Amino acid sequence: MRPSARLAVAAALASLIAIMVAGVAAAHVVTTIGNYSIAMGWLQEPAYVGSQNAVQVIVKTKAGNPVADLQSGALSVVVSTAGAQTAAMPLDPSLDPDTGLGRPGEYLAWLIPTIPGNYTFHLTGSIHQQTVDETYTSSDTTFNPVDDPTSAQFPAKLPTLTELSTQSERVASRASDALAAASSASSDANRALLVGGALGGAGLVVGFMALLVAFQLRRRTT
Repeated sequence: MRPSARLAVAAALASLIAIMVAGVAAAHVVTTIGNYSIAMGWLQEPAYVGSQNAVQVIVKTKAGNPVADLQSGALSVVVSTAGAQTAAMPLDPSLDPDTGLGRPGEYLAWLIPTIPGNYTFHLTGSIHQQTVDETYTSSDTTFNPVDDPTSAQFPAKLPTLTELSTQSERVASRASDALAAASSASSDANRALLVGGALGGAGLVVGFMALLVAFQLRRRTT
């Protein structure tokens, strides 16, 4: 092979590797701690509000061999967003030694994100006596934020959890107003009618909303 051809092949390979590395970095943050490499991000990407997901941590040696012998809880993660945070969640190995299912070196902590935006992962624990204490927030150079699912819904757009919560609060407020009006009514019959109508209407609307939420979550997790 001529030198110019060798240079062209080398350049093409270098470009391909750069593209592959950039793709991984866009979805996961990769860091080296001691003799180990850790990649962390969402298991399902894009990550959507209301869809079951998990914090995914992949542990390898510097040589690229998976570290598959960590026990559940050797690593844990605290997830935070919008001023709220979870308790420390143990990362469980996805590999099942009995069936062989799962991925060697992969560890997961399951959760369902409920609001869109940037999330922060605080990873702590140890890998074979190597202390781990790393904090990363979703960004263009780490892992993806959580998105509103409406852009990916087809053919109908389902109401979001925030919209359902707002509607529920409005129904509760109207029911409270109706009860207040009933308490000031002079007639016992009118009072009973108003109270019954308010509670019945509120119950129907809240029940319908609950069915919508259940249907929404079921569709997103199947």
